[in-house]
Amino acid sequence: QVTLVYALLHMRHNLIYFDKMRCLRKRSAVSFLGVLVICLLFMNLYIEDGYVLEGDKQLIRETATHQLNPERYVHTFKDLSNFSGSINISYRYLAGTPLPRKKYLTIGLSSVKRKKGNYLLETIKSIFEQSSYEELKEIAVVVQLADFDSTWCEGMIKDISLKFAHHIIAGRLIVIHVPEEYYPVLDGLKRNYNDPEDRVKFRSKQNVDYAFLLNFCANLSDYYVMLEDDVRCSKNFLTAVKKVVTSREGSYWVTLEFSKLGYIGKLYHSHDLPRLAHFLLMFYQEMPCDWLLIHFRGLLAQKEVIRFKPSLFQHMGYYSSYKGAENKLKDDDFEEESFDIPDNPPANLHTNMNVFENYEASKAYSSNDEYFWGKAPSTGDFYGIVFEKPIKISKIKVVTGTEDRQNDILHHGALEVGEKIVGGKKGKQCTTYLRLGEFKNGNFEITDVEHKVLFDINCMRILVTKSQKEWLIIRSISIWTSQTPNQ
Repeated sequence: QVTLVYALLHMRHNLIYFDKMRCLRKRSAVSFLGVLVICLLFMNLYIEDGYVLEGDKQLIRETATHQLNPERYVHTFKDLSNFSGSINISYRYLAGTPLPRKKYLTIGLSSVKRKKGNYLLETIKSIFEQSSYEELKEIAVVVQLADFDSTWCEGMIKDISLKFAHHIIAGRLIVIHVPEEYYPVLDGLKRNYNDPEDRVKFRSKQNVDYAFLLNFCANLSDYYVMLEDDVRCSKNFLTAVKKVVTSREGSYWVTLEFSKLGYIGKLYHSHDLPRLAHFLLMFYQEMPCDWLLIHFRGLLAQKEVIRFKPSLFQHMGYYSSYKGAENKLKDDDFEEESFDIPDNPPANLHTNMNVFENYEASKAYSSNDEYFWGKAPSTGDFYGIVFEKPIKISKIKVVTGTEDRQNDILHHGALEVGEKIVGGKKGKQCTTYLRLGEFKNGNFEITDVEHKVLFDINCMRILVTKSQKEWLIIRSISIWTSQTPNQ
């Protein structure tokens, strides 16, 4: 009996052992298959030239993650040739026809039915009214009616056709629509950030709307700017954009920003649009489009925001397209008459003030959204500019302080221009200066400088005339030049 019991126990031990081994093999097999499925999924996403199939959409929803790692994927996205292919969907032309020639800039906007207010017609009107006849030759406006309500779409296309018939005939305005059948499933999506289901559906559909719009616009022009359907434009915004793009020649950029709000005034090279469209589709349910754009910029190795002032586009809508909620956001850097962008000729910048962290002198002279910040200045402290070549100046504007730090202004100061440079490699300055005026409420502005200053200007400086306990932010220095003097 003892032997039998021992044999039975030994047999039970062996069965338990083999059962554990089978479980281990099952777990290993499941883990391996899981890794294999995920690898195959992402391989399919990268090599698929066209829109994802219905089964793939479900896998994307189950495996994609909102914790994107730009450093990890940067080389993959930059070098991925398959992302240059267009998405295989059909568009309905509601108004207009394919463009006869490539333009300089395409302006894209997507619109849906709102519960309160409708600003689309005003936005289109602003684009055309704020552009000169010469500028109109270089732009194309593509409006995507992205609502599935056919009655609303028919009403909107009727209004657009009546108000902007001559722009449609001239090939400047195209209105398109993508049928609902091309959209992925928009119900039962992941609720990232604890958003309610209807909010997730709204922002996910918006990502797909933009992806389809970008895909359509990829070959229409050299550059593309995205607007929302409730935007007001500054006068001659295209000329301002061209001036900025020209100034960036030779430097790498993915996105230039002409507004600090949402998905307004973001400029791209058109050759990047297919990759951006694919990217929005891949992660359409993960987060709002403006967050995804930050990741996209990083994936293509532009780490910092490149934003220009003054802003060229302003949000004018009072009610959001999501549930008609109030949306009072405004861009305080917007200027209606922003055609007159400063030249800011090449110069060396220096100061004897105690600079705070990395807010160095060069940042006040940049057109980017940056500024100089110095600790409490004393009488006689200065911020100096030495131009590479002598210049004629027509206008000067200096702004100190910011919205957040309204007391960090120059309370007592003057602006001076100088001539006759002395000094060597370690530092140059002018021997004589002419005072043009005093700062008032932290700001300085003067016009017709070339009629008030008889010499060619080599230097300009901001001089502190009385010590202050507050720190000093020089937010922007803007210089407009007239003709360059003969050397």
